[in-house]
Amino acid sequence: MFRGAPNGGGVAAPLAPPLRKLWAQKLNGPVEATAAIVGDSAYVATMRGNVLRLRLSDGKQVWKFACRDAFSASPALVGARLFIGDESGLFRALDRNTGKLLWKLQTDDKIASSATPIGDDVLFGSYDNRLMRVSQATGKVRWTFHADAQVHATPALSQGRVVTAGCDGHVRVIDAETGKQTGSVNVGGNFASAPAIVGGTAYVGSLDGTYLAVDLADAKIRWQVKEKESGAACFSSPAAAQGKVLFASRSARVIAVNPANGQALWTFRTRSQVNSSPVVAGNTVYVGSDEGILYAIDLATGRKLWQFRAGREILSSAAIAQNRLVFGNSDGWVWCLGK
Repeated sequence: MFRGAPNGGGVAAPLAPPLRKLWAQKLNGPVEATAAIVGDSAYVATMRGNVLRLRLSDGKQVWKFACRDAFSASPALVGARLFIGDESGLFRALDRNTGKLLWKLQTDDKIASSATPIGDDVLFGSYDNRLMRVSQATGKVRWTFHADAQVHATPALSQGRVVTAGCDGHVRVIDAETGKQTGSVNVGGNFASAPAIVGGTAYVGSLDGTYLAVDLADAKIRWQVKEKESGAACFSSPAAAQGKVLFASRSARVIAVNPANGQALWTFRTRSQVNSSPVVAGNTVYVGSDEGILYAIDLATGRKLWQFRAGREILSSAAIAQNRLVFGNSDGWVWCLGK
């Protein structure tokens, strides 16, 4: 799933650079969503309305599900089902093995939020201002939470609490069983970033370049930092690992901060905006940029270790498993890298 786990931590299995290209597959449409790797397959969605299962060994297509609307949300797989919403507001469950439609649920607006598994259900947000918990088996709605504006970001889940950041400027803490809000903070501006939860604290960045930590127990802000760089805006989702929280910005920077106080530990500069979400794989951070480069950065120091040029903008994040790294770009290429 997007960010690798329900807590949104953005942590994957170790995979040290350098990597080499194992295969590349040209799809019919830009790839903005992050792939999901399960077993011997990578599951990829495109902005031309396709969801594909590709063999991890060689990139060959196993099946394709096609519709008319774009997928900016990433697929989430639980057992034999794949869950994904499209930009018409239709949320679907597909059979993982065949790509066959199992059920669908219509919302009232675009879905950019990826699904987050919770027990026998999944959580997702919609541009109709709703956060929903629905049954994995049937799509039956368990509960609905109404925000004050669009819910773009993927919800994060930890210890019975759901954290969502929306276009109403609120970071909300919601009881996972009842769907009732237990606390919120109003930061203003819009959020596209999925929160990352570690140790009872949620970390998230806003589209006006504000980074903050929210304590889930009382929904209070532990710290808040405003980026001063030109073009500051956090569209991507943070990663949290090994005593660091990693934010990426449209100011062409990746920033590692101290989770205790938000102070910067190091800054890595790219040549263009960073809308791809960083992923930690062992001691390496992988992140794409709008100049079409996938960077490998040393987690401890912020030093560049390696890079891979993929052509056009990289908006998707790295999916890492089985000693493979899979990502897509706005040209419609899907790349698989490995040793």
